[in-house]
Amino acid sequence: MKSLYVRMCLIFCSVILVSSVLGFLVSNVHYHTKLKPLNDAKLTQMALQLKQFSESHPESIDDYLQSIAVVGYKIYLSNDHGDERFFGRPFSKLNLKEGVIQKVIDGQIYHGVSDFPNEAFITGFFDNQLRNSIGVPLEMNGERYALFMRPDVEVQFGELRIFIGMLIGFTLLFCLGFVVISALHIVRPISRLTMATKRIVKGRYDIELNTSRRDEIGQLASHFMTMSQELERTNRARQEFVANVSHEIESPLTSIQGFANTLKDTTLPEDQQDHYLSIIEEECRRLSLLSKQLLTLSSLDYDENILQVKSFNLRAQIRQVVQIMEWRLTEKQLALRLGLPDIDIQGDADMLYQVWMNLISNAIKYTPEGGTIAISANIEMEQCVITVSDTGEGIHMEELPMIFDRFYKVDRARTKETHSTGLGLAIAQKIIHSHKGTIEVSSTLGEGTTFTVFLPYM
Repeated sequence: MKSLYVRMCLIFCSVILVSSVLGFLVSNVHYHTKLKPLNDAKLTQMALQLKQFSESHPESIDDYLQSIAVVGYKIYLSNDHGDERFFGRPFSKLNLKEGVIQKVIDGQIYHGVSDFPNEAFITGFFDNQLRNSIGVPLEMNGERYALFMRPDVEVQFGELRIFIGMLIGFTLLFCLGFVVISALHIVRPISRLTMATKRIVKGRYDIELNTSRRDEIGQLASHFMTMSQELERTNRARQEFVANVSHEIESPLTSIQGFANTLKDTTLPEDQQDHYLSIIEEECRRLSLLSKQLLTLSSLDYDENILQVKSFNLRAQIRQVVQIMEWRLTEKQLALRLGLPDIDIQGDADMLYQVWMNLISNAIKYTPEGGTIAISANIEMEQCVITVSDTGEGIHMEELPMIFDRFYKVDRARTKETHSTGLGLAIAQKIIHSHKGTIEVSSTLGEGTTFTVFLPYM
């Protein structure tokens, strides 16, 4: 299996070579179809001028034709007696068809340039055969001759042909060299990405890639770095999740086991037995809540069709939650302000009920006695916006990004007293996201916290 580097080099080199061949073929076709007739006409005109001058000055015909040959032409002169004279460099082939010389002597003009056969890889302009020439009749001193001429490419374009050949040759060599270097420049970051992928497979996420490039490879490296960081965070969260679940289960189980062993003592007073039983009951309730929340999270994570979407009245649902929490509001002497218009929304009523229950319960939990809780809802730009605000103690700025993480507890000392599992906000966020919505939080330490939920409104 060839590497990407070898494949790219082969492809680029093939493109250069194929393009060069195709360019030559197109140029050759252009010569045969357009330039060859023009060249034939030009040479015919020059041959006729030679004929005219030679017939006017027969005494200097040899010197004149020799001077013409010196400037870059090949000339062949023959009569019907078989006398032949050549001027200039020799033709590569003396291959006139039988009878051509006689026809020219008899007065016909021979158009060997325009009649030269078309061949794919041979441009006729450079072929120095005698048949690739122009022939005109010539009469001197009562004798009839046939004069054939064509350009001598070696004389006219010898240095130019060498220069063009070197230009094309070195151009191809430099192209191939730059292709090899360019392919290496393109493939190297991909090779680094491959090595980085292998490191991730081994569980190593400390990856550094060049993200300064502004092309697609730079964007790929940047996204890969982001993915690596997210994988590291997910892996760390998974490990923390397992550790937290183990801790949350171990703590009540240890309590249950300890108090159960204590209850084996038949000499315990009845009121103390009742106290220990109530603790066991509370710990069992805590375990039951934890298992239900874990099942809810698992369902939301892996079952996309868990939602039972229907239309329901938002104000009636939130009022129902408030009524359930009324005794806690009264106990802490909290003021409640409701701004809930009559709004019907589409969603899973049972799931969203858990969201309002969690947000309002948290607001009551962290608002000191005599504080205020405000709940409002309105429609903004095809979204239903619900806010739950309190005048509680607030949350530190550095803790805000983590409050939706599973098992994260802002105040572990207080949440231990209230038996919080740290899953409520994670579940609330998951439910809102499954409804194609978002949940945001803002807080000022010592002044209070506001949760804002955005749900699609149709």
